[in-house]
Amino acid sequence: MKKNVAGIFTLCLLIAGCSGRADDHSVPAQTDAHSSTDEIVFTLRQAEMVGLQVEEVTPGAFNQVIKTSGQILPATGDEVTIVATTPGTVAFTRPAITEGTAVGAGETIAIISSNNLLDGDPLRKAKIAYETAESDYLRAQELVEDQIISVREFEQTRLRYETARAAYETQAGGHSDRGMRVVAPVGGYIKSRLVNEGEYVAVGQPIAVVAQNRRMQLRAEVSGNYFGALKSIRSAHFRTAYNDVLYKLPDLNGRLLSFGKASDGQSYYIPVIFEFDNVSDIVGGSFVTIYLLSRPLEDVIVVPVSAITEEQGLYFVYLQVDDEGYRKQEVILGQSDGGSVRILKGLNAGDRVVTKGVYQVKLAAVSPAMPEGHSH
Repeated sequence: MKKNVAGIFTLCLLIAGCSGRADDHSVPAQTDAHSSTDEIVFTLRQAEMVGLQVEEVTPGAFNQVIKTSGQILPATGDEVTIVATTPGTVAFTRPAITEGTAVGAGETIAIISSNNLLDGDPLRKAKIAYETAESDYLRAQELVEDQIISVREFEQTRLRYETARAAYETQAGGHSDRGMRVVAPVGGYIKSRLVNEGEYVAVGQPIAVVAQNRRMQLRAEVSGNYFGALKSIRSAHFRTAYNDVLYKLPDLNGRLLSFGKASDGQSYYIPVIFEFDNVSDIVGGSFVTIYLLSRPLEDVIVVPVSAITEEQGLYFVYLQVDDEGYRKQEVILGQSDGGSVRILKGLNAGDRVVTKGVYQVKLAAVSPAMPEGHSH
């Protein structure tokens, strides 16, 4: 009978505990300043370690944007084609002269040898033609004084002499013991080498293209749907595929050159062309993503692109609610100029948005203890 009473008493205690009644045997629930399930705890020490940065949302101006693609091209006059001034075989002065090689203005990049040509050495032929024309000219001077030949005949002789002299001096001035020197007229780099070592070239045949790479063009291909907005475009941002830098034309002394008035019939796209200084070693010929900047919008909410995270097609930012508390906030995005993005819904003026260290705050949201760094 005593065993039965003890068992009934124990069962009653268990039922009382399960029912959640507050009696002398219950333990009060512990509370915490960050007990909210929506709040992310990120300590001041963690924020300092990751370089966390927070910006207060302030409505301001933002340009309407047309996002498209395009290409970097050399500016007009920025490239020079070097051609052969005499026939012969080409020998480059340096084996390393190829695409991308830097050259200086006036530097000899190749020698054209005319030895063993069936037509003979052009320099020797030019010298003979010059000496013959000079002899005829000196003789004509005496004959015209004695009125043996007419002034017209004398002028024709003098013209042949001056032409022959100019041709000879041009070739002799660029000639060396090995042959005719091929000189880079401007400094820059070899964009393309058009002949190989030992290859025969004729007079006027292109040998290489030298690019100065100082001014470049940004050519954007814009869909015909935006034709009505092209007149309002004044500047652009662009991003290359080989780095993560956002280039802004105002920072590169850029300006709008022109935009097409119609498509060319073979493409539905209309070209918009800018010119800018290549102060950042931008690679000519590369394809880029372009953000064309149009009319400004006033009093709109904009945040840096770095503040945005994406999950399953939805976009979020992280708001600071107190010194060590943060909250995940869904937002609806508008247009982006590559560096900033317009927020259509989800933020208000005065909100404090995490702009640097976003990934670490995101980790803290899913992990009970965020790693604070490496220890050795």
